[in-house]
Amino acid sequence: MERSEWLRLPAEELVARAPFPLRIVPSAEALYDDFAGAMHDEIAAAAGAGTELSVIVPLGPRNHFPRLAERINAERLSLGHVTFFGMDNWLDWQGRLLPLDGPSNLEGLFHRIFLDLVEPELRPDPSNVIFPSPDDLGRPAREIERRGGVATTYGGIGFEGHIAFNDPPSSRLTRVSLEEFRASDTRVLSLAPGTIISTAHRSFGGDVLSVPPMAVTLGMRQLLGASRIRLYLEGGPWKQTILRELVFSEPSVDYPVTLVRDHPDVVVVVDAESAQPPLAAL
Repeated sequence: MERSEWLRLPAEELVARAPFPLRIVPSAEALYDDFAGAMHDEIAAAAGAGTELSVIVPLGPRNHFPRLAERINAERLSLGHVTFFGMDNWLDWQGRLLPLDGPSNLEGLFHRIFLDLVEPELRPDPSNVIFPSPDDLGRPAREIERRGGVATTYGGIGFEGHIAFNDPPSSRLTRVSLEEFRASDTRVLSLAPGTIISTAHRSFGGDVLSVPPMAVTLGMRQLLGASRIRLYLEGGPWKQTILRELVFSEPSVDYPVTLVRDHPDVVVVVDAESAQPPLAAL
């Protein structure tokens, strides 16, 4: 099928054609509820089995976290058995971490919109909240290995196809093969212009100068190494094309999220607006 054809396919046909389970929910609010429910159920199941649980979590999407905190408090569900690996964090122009209490530190945001909302006695040990840092790039991989691996990578998808801050390699001076990219580790990088623009649109009223220009991110090795991958896609027109690239395109460094197609346990959840065909009106 030609690209122009699948860009026009009705949303309901995506479910049948996707090479992985794809669910379309009515709205972004329904997607956040679904996301919170999935994380809650995994945490509760591990607690019931008496097992430790390690998960990789995103801060975009993020609106599921207050919902999850509310359920945890209502059920008195301890997080003492859970290790949370943050996917990434923004850095300043010199590649340094931003202040923890500032608006652009994602670890600080994780505390404000989730952990600080959980009753103190239910929170995980601070040593079990691990975000990548330029000061010790090897720490996430070491901690993942020490804990016996990650159960689930939860994430969103950027409109250029990045997962975490694994933007497509874009320099004409450096070529990165598919296998090299698949094996990428935690690293510091400059953000792609498209990522800065989309973040400015979504979070900073279009002010690109408010978006930090660099980031530290878990690599595809860490993200793809989890037993399960659960992706949640919302954003309306910004995400309609990348959803279809994921469904129809072979793995490629041009759209990094397509590498999840080779994973044995992937589920994608998308809101109805983001599943609409981008070229339907043309």
